[in-house]
Amino acid sequence: MRVIVDMDTCASNAVCMGIVPEVFEVGDDGILRLLNDRPPEELWDKVHMAANNCPTGSITIVED
Repeated sequence: MRVIVDMDTCASNAVCMGIVPEVFEVGDDGILRLLNDRPPEELWDKVHMAANNCPTGSITIVED
């Protein structure tokens, strides 16, 4: 699994960070950072939940 964030549409609202902080982080500058674009299998369910709950639909998951 690979995670892609479209930074052109991302609002950095931290919904994804609240679901899976091991993968997403909003820094002190208010900008989202993707901490791990290939998360371990034990986080896949949470990553899917984060993508499904992204208000702007900016998170894409690519199955390898």
